[in-house]
Amino acid sequence: MRVSTGSASQSDSRMVSVVVEAFGIGRQRQAERRFTVPFAQLQTIFQTIARQGGRIKAVEMADGLSAAPGDAASAPAAAAAPAPAPNPSKPAAVSHAAVPVNLYKPKDPFVGTVTENYSLLAEGAIGRVNHITFDLAGGDPQLHYVEGQSIGIIPDGTDAKGKPHKLRLYSIASTRHGDNMEAHTVSLCVRQLQYELDGATINGVCSSFLCDIDPGAKVRITGPVGKEMLLPEDEEANVIMLATGTGIAPMRAYLRRMFEPAEREKNGWHFRGKAWLFMGVPTTPNLLYDADFEHYLSQFPDNFRYTKAISREQKNSRDGRMYIQDRVLEHADEIFTMIEDPKTHVYMCGLRGMEPGIDEAMTTAAAAKGIDWSELRPQLKKADRWHVETY
Repeated sequence: MRVSTGSASQSDSRMVSVVVEAFGIGRQRQAERRFTVPFAQLQTIFQTIARQGGRIKAVEMADGLSAAPGDAASAPAAAAAPAPAPNPSKPAAVSHAAVPVNLYKPKDPFVGTVTENYSLLAEGAIGRVNHITFDLAGGDPQLHYVEGQSIGIIPDGTDAKGKPHKLRLYSIASTRHGDNMEAHTVSLCVRQLQYELDGATINGVCSSFLCDIDPGAKVRITGPVGKEMLLPEDEEANVIMLATGTGIAPMRAYLRRMFEPAEREKNGWHFRGKAWLFMGVPTTPNLLYDADFEHYLSQFPDNFRYTKAISREQKNSRDGRMYIQDRVLEHADEIFTMIEDPKTHVYMCGLRGMEPGIDEAMTTAAAAKGIDWSELRPQLKKADRWHVETY
């Protein structure tokens, strides 16, 4: 089937129904499905259907015109020269060519200035987590980034062998405009690493360097790096976020881009989809950016859900500690209903140890719906809808 929407205007309000078979996941692939979208989104839905391996049976216009596979003559008159639909056996490539990468490398880092450093934890919390912001002004080139990327920090000093410390990567917690909306700052959410070794407490080199740093100090910064955790461009996408601890950093950036008033005014990207954050922490005082998220919830109840798993305070259905995977199981039906929508993306960020629990929960939840998670997960990954960054 050859259909092009190349000359369609984004304001074109005509509606088109696309009838599809063998689309979706699990048992749903056996059913015929119908998608009704604005004319301007026709090519996008074709690409989505192709990624999922679906077959288009018919395209029906609101004015009664229709097209069956192989029939290009009934395409809307306003369409330009027909172009082939994507090959169903190969998902359309996702281009991130414009995303900045490695503007500054370890051998020639950018030197930024700390503008603020404060604790994110409430009284009674476990550990130490700080929000740290750096001024990036004055670089040539300007160090800029997009939501979902990371930067490298090279801590001062040398290691036990007298060599300079190696960089550590941290997920960015601010939007491309920065917390001050001036587009020349970057913020991190850093937990001080501490562990016991032979009866002694060992502090992480870079995390301690950052948590102890004073405003005005100079810091060597590299990057940005990463294209795995980028948000979709579609303003009507659905975004499920699974975070533990400081894995909340990219989620905070996403949610600010979606719901912070100054961001919505400035970025020209007006989120209208559904965003659902699952946040796992040990205690209530360890909830990070909680007041901001509760505010978004009060202001955008139709677009945002916020589900907390507080392991040392809440119980799961087996009377054990409540972890993020338990919340996933609780809401399995809703989660998989969202995943069945090709506009839904899932993001996971936090300690690598969270992955097996989430995978087990998704396997169990999928099985209850007749879906093989081991088959679905790589399909979602291939379609650029399953995003994981753990450490």
